Amino acid sequence: MIFTETKLSGAFIIDVQRLSDERGFFGRSWCEDEFAAHGIAMPPVQANLSANPRRGTLRGMHYQLPPHEETKLVRCTRGAIVDVIVDLREESPTYKQWIAVELTADSYRMLFVPGRFAHGFLTLEDNTDVAYQVSAKYTPGAERGLRWNDPAIGIEWPFAPVLVSAKDAGHPDFQPLSIAAG
Repeated sequence: MIFTETKLSGAFIIDVQRLSDERGFFGRSWCEDEFAAHGIAMPPVQANLSANPRRGTLRGMHYQLPPHEETKLVRCTRGAIVDVIVDLREESPTYKQWIAVELTADSYRMLFVPGRFAHGFLTLEDNTDVAYQVSAKYTPGAERGLRWNDPAIGIEWPFAPVLVSAKDAGHPDFQPLSIAAG
């Protein structure tokens, strides 16, 4: 696997190192030792799937409060998305900064999302599926959200979403995790 650290410390774009021949290719999408070599300890405890029939579907921006924070390994398995993460670690030099990464089924590219980051995506094609492994179980009482268009963060989406759930559209204005926990 090829790990490329993003401008957000601890967040990585991960590309599959392909061993190709006439049959196609073989490559690893997970290896505990390779992840550990990059300072990532992520024992997956849950795997999630998201099926999205419509281009312009936005899901996010989701996170869980400590001690239930989730690290995620995200891959688009059909179609294409813009995957966005926001650093919510108050002690981080990249606090409240965000990145957007295009993930497509054809690229096999993945995004590693550290804990205490908000995560969401916008589908770029109809019939887009997303799969991700998560380090913590879903905990309803720890679930929080960041509004996709919160001016305190200023995410620049490639286009306005056409479908956003009422829950995701209704997240409150940005609050630091230390306040959101209360």
